[in-house]
Amino acid sequence: MNASDFLSELPVERRLALAYAPARARPDTLALFALDARLAGIVRQAREPMLAQMRLAWWRDRLTDSTLPAGLGDQLLERLNAWPQRAGLVALVNGWEALLAEPPLPDSAIDAFVRGRAEACADLARQLGLADAARPAASAGAGWTLAELAGKLGNPDESARVLQLAQARDWPAIQLPRELRAVTVLHGLARRKQGIGELISGPRDLLRAARLGLLGR
Repeated sequence: MNASDFLSELPVERRLALAYAPARARPDTLALFALDARLAGIVRQAREPMLAQMRLAWWRDRLTDSTLPAGLGDQLLERLNAWPQRAGLVALVNGWEALLAEPPLPDSAIDAFVRGRAEACADLARQLGLADAARPAASAGAGWTLAELAGKLGNPDESARVLQLAQARDWPAIQLPRELRAVTVLHGLARRKQGIGELISGPRDLLRAARLGLLGR
């Protein structure tokens, strides 16, 4: 997978987090981030929810199929096809689909989105040979998602609801293996902001990201 083809699609905080991922973990971490960005683009750009659902269903079918042939023609799908466990990636698709619900978003849609990205982070841990870290990786992914989502929703009522959930969350420091350093960075930034403002909005955030990236805490 050619990294340059996908890096430009990523939000700045994910590009920064990816820079601290060890070389061994970087291709799979980038694949997860790129899939998330691809799904986000489908939801964001769709004029009709039904069309977005059809495109998301295509991804869900591809990720569910365990017998995909080689030469699929999509570098991202080729990379993800090598993951033996993709249930979390399917959950990520389902989570993005949940955000297509009529506003205001019900709590069930928010929960599905947070759970989807959390389970995708758990899949990343397993893909990197870190099955014991799957549960804390999922917890870190859930925190990152809540804090990020609070600032992304255009509906004030929805944003206030997600902010309330983020600030009511228990925010323990989560220790993850070095291979999951990118997730550590994103969770640490989310823990600092807890839904208030962008994850990266100034020099202090950059310093925090550097500390998390270098030290893991």
